[in-house]
Amino acid sequence: MHKTALFPGSFDPFTAGHLNILRRALTMFDSVVIAIGINQDKRGFYSNEQKMDIIRQATTGMDNVSVIEYDGLTIDVCRELGISHIVRGVRNMLDFENERAIADANRRLAPEIETIIIPTAQEFAHISSSAVRDILRHHGDTTLFVPEGVVLPPVE
Repeated sequence: MHKTALFPGSFDPFTAGHLNILRRALTMFDSVVIAIGINQDKRGFYSNEQKMDIIRQATTGMDNVSVIEYDGLTIDVCRELGISHIVRGVRNMLDFENERAIADANRRLAPEIETIIIPTAQEFAHISSSAVRDILRHHGDTTLFVPEGVVLPPVE
């Protein structure tokens, strides 16, 4: 039986830490759908088209990874796609508590959908999308924080 997981997030931008979580999720699932959420209340640093391009660069050669965008509840996307597992990455205890609260709410709304929380590998625990955005704003070098081969669009 083919098992697919949904890896949702804003991915603004996709980092080396995200790639670490994705690779580890692929040891548990046959395929992973990366789902870029659309937040109507927040203007992203990058457009969803740019985010999708960055993720495609990072996942070149990974035929079992696809990228979509969605608006609405993550559990609704899972139901639409017939996916019963959500993958989330955490860097620290604060991330864990936030993700656990979301997982608990999702479980109440959709008991058939399970959330798998994966702690990032220690060497990526310091990397966050907000840190990468800050480095970009100040025209710094992000190569240590994004997947190899990824070229981030310049900041305007």
